[in-house]
Amino acid sequence: MTLFTSSRGASRTRAAVAPAATLVAMTSVGLLIALAGSAQAATPAPPLGTADSFAVLAGAGVTNTGPTTLSGDLGSYPTLTITGDASIVFASGVNHAGDAVTQGAQTDLTTAYDAAAGAGPTSPITADLAGMTLIPGVYASASSMGLSGEVTLDAGGDPAAVFIFQVASTLTTAPGSHVTLAGGAQACNVFWQVGSSATLDTNSVFRGTVLAMTSITANTGATIEGRLLARSGAVTLDTNTVTRPSCATVPTAAATVAAAAAAPQVTAVPSGPVSTGDGSTAPGATTGGAGYLGAGAAVLALGVAALVVTHRRRVNV
Repeated sequence: MTLFTSSRGASRTRAAVAPAATLVAMTSVGLLIALAGSAQAATPAPPLGTADSFAVLAGAGVTNTGPTTLSGDLGSYPTLTITGDASIVFASGVNHAGDAVTQGAQTDLTTAYDAAAGAGPTSPITADLAGMTLIPGVYASASSMGLSGEVTLDAGGDPAAVFIFQVASTLTTAPGSHVTLAGGAQACNVFWQVGSSATLDTNSVFRGTVLAMTSITANTGATIEGRLLARSGAVTLDTNTVTRPSCATVPTAAATVAAAAAAPQVTAVPSGPVSTGDGSTAPGATTGGAGYLGAGAAVLALGVAALVVTHRRRVNV
């Protein structure tokens, strides 16, 4: 059965369906944008496990010179030697030396290192990060990586955004260099996976967790908001401040939706008569969250119905 036999009738049908089709198209575009945003923010942080509590963790011993302040645990395994620990001040944390906690942390460090090394998709990065402003993501250097000045990591307002740097060989910062955080970025979400060794030079200000395959050296006066975690080599300190970072609590999407649903939609309920269009009055009515949810469901149903009707009419025309 043909529903419409004239082009005029078909034109009216297309005109009637157009607004609904436009609404559905706009909704689809919004969903695609939301999904794209979620994908961009989906880079997970490497799981540190029990290594999370450590400010300094070594595989071949720790050597310290001068007064160094640690906010976080200290340990070394399988080489247990820690030299100069009398000059280390613990603002928080303890010296685990080579105990069972340190041994478990080294195992978890290996897991975190492998996760960081395998993260992706990656963006290639030049050897020197100085002068760059980088958005969240995974950056890979096929060789060494350096920092001769200042690099800015901009989270774009997302405090949960993760930055991962994959360095095939060495990581070296210049004296007085800076890693600067912007847009809500947090040091707890910055990771430097280093294929060999890392050197943080004199008075540099560094942020993020260093996951080094071999050794880590912090020269005189270097300040680190992060962790120095070496798998097989030593960690060398010299009058440094190393502060294990902690993430500020970020509300999850589910918690945000639940809070919005629980919040009242109307703060004041009319108690008197409500004026109608003809100047008369009618009893007042309240509008709650269910009303808005019902309206939203109606709009969605309208969009779906429009798609179905459009499809059927195209088939029959």
